[in-house]
Amino acid sequence: MRIADDIQAMLPLLTQWRHDLHAHPETAFQEHRTAVFIARELRAMGLEVHEGIAGTGVVGILRNGDGWTVGLRADIDALDVTETTGLPYASTTPGKMHACGHDGHTTMLLGAAKHMAANPPGPGTVVFIFQPAEENEGGAREMIADGLFARFPVDQVFSMHNWPGLEAGRFAVHSGPVMAAFDTFELRLIGRGSHGAMPHEGIDPITLAAQVQMAWQTLISRAVAPVDPAVISITQIHAGDTLNVIPERIVLRGTVRTFAPGTRDFLEAEMGHRARAIASAYHAEAEFDYLRRYPATINAASAAALALEAAQGIVGPEAVATDLPPSMAAEDFAFMLNDRPGAYIWIGNGPAEGGRNLHSPNYQFNDEILTLGAQYFCEVAARALNAGNRPA
Repeated sequence: MRIADDIQAMLPLLTQWRHDLHAHPETAFQEHRTAVFIARELRAMGLEVHEGIAGTGVVGILRNGDGWTVGLRADIDALDVTETTGLPYASTTPGKMHACGHDGHTTMLLGAAKHMAANPPGPGTVVFIFQPAEENEGGAREMIADGLFARFPVDQVFSMHNWPGLEAGRFAVHSGPVMAAFDTFELRLIGRGSHGAMPHEGIDPITLAAQVQMAWQTLISRAVAPVDPAVISITQIHAGDTLNVIPERIVLRGTVRTFAPGTRDFLEAEMGHRARAIASAYHAEAEFDYLRRYPATINAASAAALALEAAQGIVGPEAVATDLPPSMAAEDFAFMLNDRPGAYIWIGNGPAEGGRNLHSPNYQFNDEILTLGAQYFCEVAARALNAGNRPA
């Protein structure tokens, strides 16, 4: 493993930073303390700093002559999760926790900025992007809408996520799809309420919901090609107030995950069609709302090749997986990849046993990978700038 001496020497400082961020988690667009922390450290490095992008986003700029401009992005927000780790630096904010490791991502990018401020790559410019609200609220989309790439146009943009279950000291790089599109839905089935002992006098929306669930799942198993990954999950069902009354209505909510745009279009249309058809057959009503949240995260081939070279240059080819299946989870870095070519990779976080998986109240970021992540950001930035400066 090849990590620069000064980056490795930063481990105590990076750990201190990460623990401070972990103890003070802030959720979407409320990352005020976090943003102040980031801006302060970037200024201490001598970097140009821009604050308040999409509210709490922070950008640091390192200029070193004419050449390409490369963006490096870290997400900074936490989750509405109550921490159960018992760590000495556990969350001090009730009901909020860095349960996805964004405190680690922020720290790794700060470490990379500190190294590059003293050892500028280039020629060219590096844009350090600290993005709020990755979890559910589309902070990447909001930063772009607030002028991120208009003010700081980048030729390529790179990011990464820690990955429990992938051994620490390893990376995973995909050329093409990495994470799925993320959509949500709400279905309201309206029947006719009745006494629980007299179902024939009503129209039971709970029975209709069961039929809709089966109709939707057969979309996945019988209408979508087996080699085309897709998921429909009902995650909420709300109906009724008492034991002896069949309710008038039921509400179903959940999520849809896809990769292919055509499959996304098909499921949105067909889910509504099947729900309305079932409701109509039983003289009920169906109201269906479908919200497209995040697009699929898809790496540009050229940027993925640079990311692969960077990862292999640090840990060797044998420690970089290129054959892992994409995840059906979603990532709002997809908005940046829709706007600029780039690549999103996974860095191993170590074992996931004991509930250390992402979004778990017992999740734990592995501090031992902080310097490895910082080195990757430095390596991919240097390689991208070098690639951009090659003669055409």
